[in-house]
Amino acid sequence: MNFTALLENFCHAVEAGNGQELAALFTSDGIYDDMFYGRHQGRDAISDMLGLFHRDGENFLWEMIDPVTDDVTGYARWLFSYGSRRPENKGGRVIIEGVGCFKLRGSEIAVYEDLARSGECLVSLGLPQDKIGRILEKWTAAQHARPDVQRHLSR
Repeated sequence: MNFTALLENFCHAVEAGNGQELAALFTSDGIYDDMFYGRHQGRDAISDMLGLFHRDGENFLWEMIDPVTDDVTGYARWLFSYGSRRPENKGGRVIIEGVGCFKLRGSEIAVYEDLARSGECLVSLGLPQDKIGRILEKWTAAQHARPDVQRHLSR
């Protein structure tokens, strides 16, 4: 399966809420690292994670834009939106944009990670400013704990 077809199947599975279809796109030890729901490893965990998406939202739309790959690593800019089921913004449309980073093993996803413009999303969710601040502080602490960031922090 080529990368564009893989992305189409990925988006379709998420939009449909089909965790087994999504998980089947990953290697058996694959990792889905989501900005909100965290890191999930293995097909069962990835399938279960998609249930969290649909617990908190409905009417999903995910578009992958300008995908590129060298058959080992792939990237695609994306737009993702859904209707919120969360009490802070029930029924409101949440729009997130970002980049998907894919590590591929053959025609399967070994690792998927989101890099997203998260501030706009947190505001769209209707979260109070103090909660947004706590979330951003947590994300900043996680970023600063990564080994690849240490060189930048040491300057």
